[in-house]
Amino acid sequence: MEVATLTIRKLGDEVVGALKARARRNHRSLEAEVRVLLREVAVGGSPESLRDLADRIAALTPDVPQTDCTELVRANRFA
Repeated sequence: MEVATLTIRKLGDEVVGALKARARRNHRSLEAEVRVLLREVAVGGSPESLRDLADRIAALTPDVPQTDCTELVRANRFA
């Protein structure tokens, strides 16, 4: 697999600061954080966005009890 190097110029201090803060929260270097973000955008959604989607779907049926998926997986293992 070929690995490329990418240089991004003219990022504002606000953007860089936000990326550094995000990297600290995720216990990653700035470079690793940007790599994760680029991969998520290029390949697919992040777990956070999937959770947001699940919450929005659940909100469409507020009167229907939601089942934790771990319960469904466990029940299916022994079926």
